Amino acid sequence: MAYDRYLAVCHPLIYVTAMGRWRQLQLASACWVCGFFGSVICVFLTFSHPFCGFGLINHFICELPMVLKLACDDTRITEIIVFFLAAVVIFGPLSVILTSYGLILFSVYKMRSARGLRKAFSTCGSHLAVVTLYYGTTTFIYIIPQSEMSPGNEKKIAVFYVVVTPLLNPIIYTLRNKDVHMAVAKVVRRLGFGKKH
Repeated sequence: MAYDRYLAVCHPLIYVTAMGRWRQLQLASACWVCGFFGSVICVFLTFSHPFCGFGLINHFICELPMVLKLACDDTRITEIIVFFLAAVVIFGPLSVILTSYGLILFSVYKMRSARGLRKAFSTCGSHLAVVTLYYGTTTFIYIIPQSEMSPGNEKKIAVFYVVVTPLLNPIIYTLRNKDVHMAVAKVVRRLGFGKKH
């Protein structure tokens, strides 16, 4: 999303060429491949430990840091690997997103257009808010040492990136679309809630 907006604002003349179907496929494939290999590493690390006891997780989702608390042996090496993997997974995309938005703001600022700056903030602000919410909360769970946080706080923080962020995405990315506005207006008129002529 950030790369797409960077191209649209900073390089509008080459946007269609630079963001063609092949580039979209490359970007989506890279995300899927990285996610798959990250998950494989986490599964391998999880099953390399013996587990004992009743296996009750004090959380509403089975995330690796919570599952590792049930391991019967020393998990320090696994926790270090998870920390570095989380740092790459969190700060890699976050740095790309922040860099692209920084370049967008710099480009719009150079234009000296108040209208352009408002439009850039309007276009990028909602995405940046969701990015901040998502990456901020995942950082608390995966990067900050777990011993400093109570299980109740872990659950509250996890709600933001497991529930709130996915709920905000459709609102931010579809309800601002003019085609969606027109489609919703048609449905409302068909249901009889619209103005009668």
